Amino acid sequence: MVRPKTNPDLLAARGAYRKDPQRAPKGRKRPLAKADPAVDRDFAGMIARYCDEVRAGAIPAGKFARLAVERHLRDRERELEDDFPYRFDEATAAAFLAGCERWPHVKGAWAKRRERIRLEPWQAFVLGAVMGWLRKDDGLRRFRELYLEVPRKNSKSTMDALIGLHMLFDDGEHHAEVYAGATTERQAHEVFSPARLMLERSPEIRVAAGLEVWSKSLVRPEDNSRFWPVVGKPGDGASPSCAIVDEYHEHLTSELLDTMVSGMGAREQPLLIVSTTAGTDLASPCRDKHDEVRKVLEGVVENDELFGVIYSIDEGDDWTDPEVLRKANPNFGISVDEEFLLAQQRQAIANPASQVRFRTKHLNEWCSASVSGINMAAWRACADPTLKLEQFRGQPCRFALDLASKLDVCAFVQLFARQVDGTRHYYAFGKYYLPEDTINEARANAAAYAKWVAAGHLIATDGAEIDFDHIRDEVLALKSMVQVEEIIYDPWRATHLAHQLMAGGATTVEFPQGNQFMAPAFDELNAALASGRFHHDGNPVLEWMASNVVAKTVTKGLVIPAKEANRPDQKIDGVIALCMALARANVPAPAGGSIDDWLADPI
Repeated sequence: MVRPKTNPDLLAARGAYRKDPQRAPKGRKRPLAKADPAVDRDFAGMIARYCDEVRAGAIPAGKFARLAVERHLRDRERELEDDFPYRFDEATAAAFLAGCERWPHVKGAWAKRRERIRLEPWQAFVLGAVMGWLRKDDGLRRFRELYLEVPRKNSKSTMDALIGLHMLFDDGEHHAEVYAGATTERQAHEVFSPARLMLERSPEIRVAAGLEVWSKSLVRPEDNSRFWPVVGKPGDGASPSCAIVDEYHEHLTSELLDTMVSGMGAREQPLLIVSTTAGTDLASPCRDKHDEVRKVLEGVVENDELFGVIYSIDEGDDWTDPEVLRKANPNFGISVDEEFLLAQQRQAIANPASQVRFRTKHLNEWCSASVSGINMAAWRACADPTLKLEQFRGQPCRFALDLASKLDVCAFVQLFARQVDGTRHYYAFGKYYLPEDTINEARANAAAYAKWVAAGHLIATDGAEIDFDHIRDEVLALKSMVQVEEIIYDPWRATHLAHQLMAGGATTVEFPQGNQFMAPAFDELNAALASGRFHHDGNPVLEWMASNVVAKTVTKGLVIPAKEANRPDQKIDGVIALCMALARANVPAPAGGSIDDWLADPI
């Protein structure tokens, strides 16, 4: 077999750490060096210019991309402080970025022309920050986790592949284990396949690094280092030096990510990469990670080992405005075609069914349903965490119960109404119940349920079924604190409970959930949200349920709240109970246990 001709510069550059004791800890295997010097660029200057231009507004960027830049610049100013434990090594960042540019493109026109990868400034910033920030005491990497959230076609899979290849053979890690993890084999290969093709088309690097390309793995026999795709979690004994979790929004649980992280304990400087677009499940582990990154960037939570950046439009931006496309898509006009995006935007404007797909995949907005029934920006604007139920002691109130199933979420909503400057304002509170066994067996919402139970937002009842006696006792306890006008219930599940409440002195109202009763209440909810007349305490369970609501058009042009088809995990019980209370607050009906007069005059 004839060996491919090897670039002597590349071989001579093996082990090209600078002789700096902080950057090359004793005993670490030295990496391959950077790319051919002929293609080197001023990456340090590129990163600095990108940050300056984002800060000045010359480069359009959303809030959380700007905050990532501000964090980097702020930390650079702190480098000289003795008590700041990190430093940004421009040479280390530049060496890694130059190494990225030695690889060939494997898709599209660039691959057809056999061009090498050429990083854009935003990519140099993201990748350079992750690799260039070091700990002062031992020279190891500062960041152990990268969270990259960016719309489709912005080359995130290519960026993941570049990091994976570096971590396989050029990071000085003995017996490196690099995993490209996903929920399906196809998705796992979205990262692994580009990496394999890059290596196949780079014989000089392959020979110099001693790598072999197998059908389902990249291997360095010298120390048994491997890079391979994995579906689900890796087996026992896995010790990832790098784990790439792609399209995390598709994961129902955090099991794969948790397993990867727990296996990294024996590594000196492991790296977890979570890359994704926005999704539609606000109770998913990806949304939890998204929220964590936002809090880190906003300075609410401190995590010096997490580097996160989110490229998206901002709340309040008009998604129909072509100008916002550049803000959300950092590779606009490069890997993301301008005419393609404009066409997708026009289609979404003309066809409501396409809106959520366009906004999640191309503007990186978290949208909750295919045709969202509630404006979540308005919902969040109406949240007031200072609201407490005790502030309404002795005031008129309506209780509403949606007891959909003994095995599922049950909702108990309390709704107050006040006249403020001649208009009616609503104040909503709620309690939400779920059987303990259902929580333990849940898959899609397991992490969210556990978090809400721990925070007191979700009540876990003992056993496998909801204990309606427990709900009855809580209803009667609250009844003694406020002036309950009526307790509204869905007769499908709550008839026996209603009789018990009546025996306890409560006025109960049976509420069949017909379209003619639910639609006006749903209209009033959205109108009150839009005008700022609706107020709630920010309970995350009710917010999640509101985000799951789909606007379903029924006969006579009526629109009612509904679940998205084939998504039983997306609960809306709290919103249904809320609409029941709103209906009774706004439609004239006799008090007491019958609504026959109401039913006789349907809309």
